[in-house]
Amino acid sequence: MASTAETTIDSAELRNRIARFQQVQDEIVQQVRRVIVGQEEVLEQVMIGLFVGGHCLITGLPGTAKTLLVRTIADTLGLEFRRIQFTPDLMPTDVTGTDIIEEDPTTGRRTWTFVPGPIFANVLLADEINRTPPKTQSALLEAMQERSCTVRGKHYDLPSPFFVLATQNPIELEGTYPLPEAQLDRFLFNTVLDYLSLDEEMDVIGRTTTTEVATAEPVTNAEEILGFQELVRMVPVAESVARYAVELVRATRQSDPSAPDFVKQYVNYGASVRGTQFLILAAKARALMHRRYHVTYEDIAALLIPVMRHRILLNFQAESERLSSDDILRRLLEWKPAPEA
Repeated sequence: MASTAETTIDSAELRNRIARFQQVQDEIVQQVRRVIVGQEEVLEQVMIGLFVGGHCLITGLPGTAKTLLVRTIADTLGLEFRRIQFTPDLMPTDVTGTDIIEEDPTTGRRTWTFVPGPIFANVLLADEINRTPPKTQSALLEAMQERSCTVRGKHYDLPSPFFVLATQNPIELEGTYPLPEAQLDRFLFNTVLDYLSLDEEMDVIGRTTTTEVATAEPVTNAEEILGFQELVRMVPVAESVARYAVELVRATRQSDPSAPDFVKQYVNYGASVRGTQFLILAAKARALMHRRYHVTYEDIAALLIPVMRHRILLNFQAESERLSSDDILRRLLEWKPAPEA
């Protein structure tokens, strides 16, 4: 009897947590929509990143509202927000913080005091991250993977939750430095912002060229977000669906026997195991956001490109034929379509 009662309580609590998750999701979208026009797919991917606890890289041309999107989402979360404008002269200590010598006025003794950098926040906007050299870009590596940083041999934990929402311009633009593969692999998504449609651009003009200024209000807090991240990990995934995800990721590796001929022809390096982990986690969050309590093949297929586009490295032949990683991944989905449920 006791175990049955406990199960009932647990089930009721779980239903309440799911209902709150979906309520907060709707409220975040509602608040963001007050400021941001269009970009539904981008918004969904950034929200998946928040609910998973992953970092997002947002790629787009100047003027496509990358920074505004990140600031608006941060406003809705009720978390501590910091921004770093990445420039060619930015140093690693400008990101992590550094030790300074302070003198005690009473004793005259000098001691080292750590001054935290902007990385000590819940939401870090790394604006135009690819406009700073690799030395400074690498200052984020430990923070993104281990939620901590090391300064002068001392280890410091970062606040929880911790998200890096980074924006970058396409690498073809002047003054950009390609991100190292090790850092790219730490991003859950590489989300691409494209131009708006005509109607959406007309809406932007109507909102931004008047005296009225739209703002977003906070709808949640740090404790709830940590609870949502735990809830997402509880979403079940069938073995057949998980196997489909693993087979897709393994097929991006040209050295794998299962890789199709076009992957062996155009790909130098495929996605890592971290890519598989992120694909499954993101699919769990997407399922819950779509009011489903299990992961489907559709979730895997829908998220493959944004999760994998920055994890596969193409060779010179692909570049000479003007093929992108998106082209390869689309062919991969055609080669191995999702089984019918």
